[in-house]
Amino acid sequence: MAASSNIRRNYHVFLSFRGTDVRHGFLSHLYAALDQKGIHTFVDHEELRKGEEISPTLMRVIDESRIAIIVFSENYASSPWCLEELLKIMECKEQNGLKVFPVFYKVEPREVRGGRESYKKAMDNHESKFGKDSEKVKKWKKALLDAGNLSGWHFNDRDERDEAELIQSIVKELSICLRPRSLDVAKYRVGIESQVQKLISLSESAGSDVLMIGLWGPGGIGKTTIAKALYNAIQTQFWGSSFLAQVREKSNQSSGLVSFQDQLLFEILRHKELIYDVDGGISLIQERLCCKKVLLVLDDVDDMDQLNALAGKGDWFGEGSRIIVTSRDRHLLTSHDKNYVYEVKTLEDNEGRDLFGRHAFTNSNKVEIRRDLIDGALHYAGGLPLALEVLGSFLRGRKEPECESTLHKLSKIPESKINLVLKISFDGLDENEREIFLDIACFFKGKSIKDIQEVLNNCDFDTTIGVEILIERSLIKNENGSLQMHDLVQLMGMHIVKQECRDDPGKRSRLWLLEDVENVFCYNTGTDAVKAIVLDLPLPEAIIISPDAFTNMKKLRILILLGVHISSQAQIRLPNELRWLEWPNAPNLKFVSSPNKLVTLDVPLSHIRRLGGNSQNFRKLKSIDFSGCKSLVSIPGLSSAPNMEELTLGGCESLVEVHPSVEDLVKLKVLSLQWCSNLRNFPNTLKTKSLQTLKLYGCSKLEKFPDIDGKMEHLRELNLRGTAIKELPASIENLVSVQSMTLAFCKNLMRLPSHIYKLKNLETFDLGGYSNLITFPKNKEDSTDRDGCLGFQRLRYLYLNGCNLSEVEFLENFSSFPALEILRLQYNKFAHMPTCINRYYRLCSLNVRGCEELQEIPQLPPNIDYLFADCCKSLQKLPDLGQYG
Repeated sequence: MAASSNIRRNYHVFLSFRGTDVRHGFLSHLYAALDQKGIHTFVDHEELRKGEEISPTLMRVIDESRIAIIVFSENYASSPWCLEELLKIMECKEQNGLKVFPVFYKVEPREVRGGRESYKKAMDNHESKFGKDSEKVKKWKKALLDAGNLSGWHFNDRDERDEAELIQSIVKELSICLRPRSLDVAKYRVGIESQVQKLISLSESAGSDVLMIGLWGPGGIGKTTIAKALYNAIQTQFWGSSFLAQVREKSNQSSGLVSFQDQLLFEILRHKELIYDVDGGISLIQERLCCKKVLLVLDDVDDMDQLNALAGKGDWFGEGSRIIVTSRDRHLLTSHDKNYVYEVKTLEDNEGRDLFGRHAFTNSNKVEIRRDLIDGALHYAGGLPLALEVLGSFLRGRKEPECESTLHKLSKIPESKINLVLKISFDGLDENEREIFLDIACFFKGKSIKDIQEVLNNCDFDTTIGVEILIERSLIKNENGSLQMHDLVQLMGMHIVKQECRDDPGKRSRLWLLEDVENVFCYNTGTDAVKAIVLDLPLPEAIIISPDAFTNMKKLRILILLGVHISSQAQIRLPNELRWLEWPNAPNLKFVSSPNKLVTLDVPLSHIRRLGGNSQNFRKLKSIDFSGCKSLVSIPGLSSAPNMEELTLGGCESLVEVHPSVEDLVKLKVLSLQWCSNLRNFPNTLKTKSLQTLKLYGCSKLEKFPDIDGKMEHLRELNLRGTAIKELPASIENLVSVQSMTLAFCKNLMRLPSHIYKLKNLETFDLGGYSNLITFPKNKEDSTDRDGCLGFQRLRYLYLNGCNLSEVEFLENFSSFPALEILRLQYNKFAHMPTCINRYYRLCSLNVRGCEELQEIPQLPPNIDYLFADCCKSLQKLPDLGQYG
């Protein structure tokens, strides 16, 4: 026996023999023959046999071997060592299912069983040494009796066959016992070998560690095929192996998991174990296989209970074991012990064409099919091996018209065999996940995750976990922030909805096809089965909608109509269950009563005149977009919409005032009123602390900007371009976080408050555009805030072009503008620039073009890159520009 550190674990065969009888003849020839066949055989070294007790290492080798060959020779029984090996072998036969074959080499079986001749003499000697009543001797005798009754091989000098024939017979029998179970993989193994080689490399890199590999992907992508090919390629490297197919399906049958546990142990140990329940099976698997190097494949697993019952942890199995699990559920694989997840992807275009061609054409099949039809079939299959196989086989031998008809049919109705496989993943979802999946399949494929979640979360779905589960189940993919799915998976989802009522679209949960929507709208056939309608037309389409088209759709939660043109001006009544309404160019709309579940009302460019009345309840409403609604004359008090976050009214030319209740919207983030050309009245006070963006540009009749009540820490942008405001309130200093302020083309603006210097986070200040500002305020010494900051500490861009400025003395206080980079002063009336301009070290661009009264430009700052000073008629002196880069 070799040193323990060099002993190979998990031998196929253990040879028990008496070295002095057979080592240098029969045994050496037998070992060589077995080795030549690739049968890993353990033979110990005689010189390492010391004492009468065999070592724990040798005990372990017997334990981990699959077959034991006992060579009974003349002096076998005289060795206590041999008898201890025999005893251990017979114990393993009873306990672990070890296969045992005796070879009676030049002795008779009756001698071994009955203690005759040399065996009797040997046992008498043992009794003399250990005592006639020794338990050890009794066990040896029992082991000899039991082993002598086993079937095996008998050879003596009178035998007609020679030792070589005997050895061939033994090797043949053992080869049959150890023959691997070869699995049928696939008729055409296109794209398989490269993936199997990657997995083999992964397996080899793990060395003696126990490795669990998860093969993940949608149904029909080839997970089982790859698992079978991998199993066939590496199974001979293991003590035992088992392939458990269709775990998901069969686990639901009576005694399903117990049956799998029984199959697992039988295939590996080659004998039947008695298992009463799952817990008992778990214990047996751990006990029997914890020291054995095994290969186990669990195919199509969909539940953690299945994994826990069949391969709960890596330490259930011996060193170097490999557990392969195929599943559609990535989360199940990643949450399991020591798992590496390998994503099985669709075939490359050339591989898909190859696989399709092998199924569709044969050497004897001379039917020519147009290239565009083949391309259509490949596009339909989308690299999914199952689809390529099924479609190729179906089109085999068919003529062009039949192929064309088939593809046209499949574009609307999925092929049943493919659809059945894909639908398994859908059937495993809960109600929340199914609803999310069907909405994505019918409406939102290719849309951004953020947009999809915004819509569906507001329909009371939990999309954070829901979308993740759909990704884990291989039903959708996140591709650069948008949700995509295989065309066949989308077709499967759409087919599920169509099957809800094949002949009447008004009784389906979702509508997305123009012909179905037109039918329902025109004939009022909608029912309370309809949950969502989404129509996104590439070109505007005129359709007829009855005023009562939505009356019976009492459960309608989503209505999105893009590119839909309605010629009628009749008022259309909407159901109160709506959560999301998105309808550009909508006709005049009215809710039946209070739309208290509505979250988004997005109807730009529509003919709506007013938003309900003060009595209507908008308690969940978060967003309104009435931009471009030229007929809108008023919005009601919004105190019934406490959750409002975005109010977009840009381009509402008939809107005269904003209701004072706007100032009470504590969650409002965006208020857009740009280009409301008749807007005159705005709330007197602005106290919405959550406001981030305020757009009033183009409101050419708005004369007063409201007082700001308290610090507004979220407003980043204030745009008053083109308004008629005359001044800013001193409370402007409360815009403590504003970064961009635009007052360009405010022709009535006469002055700015000195408090403007309190805006220490301001980066861009635009006052350009021919105003009557005349002067820009100077910063007062006492304007340093309590943090010690003086003036515009972050202002980078200051635009004062065309402001009618007669002087720029405000620039003399350099400390008020330490970060200034671009200064535009063109077309003003000042005559002098302060000499301290050279201290503006960050200034890189200065524009004084058209300043006709400017006489001199002093020394410029060192980092100046651009100076625009053309059309300065009075300019007499310039600095030496050669010194600037």
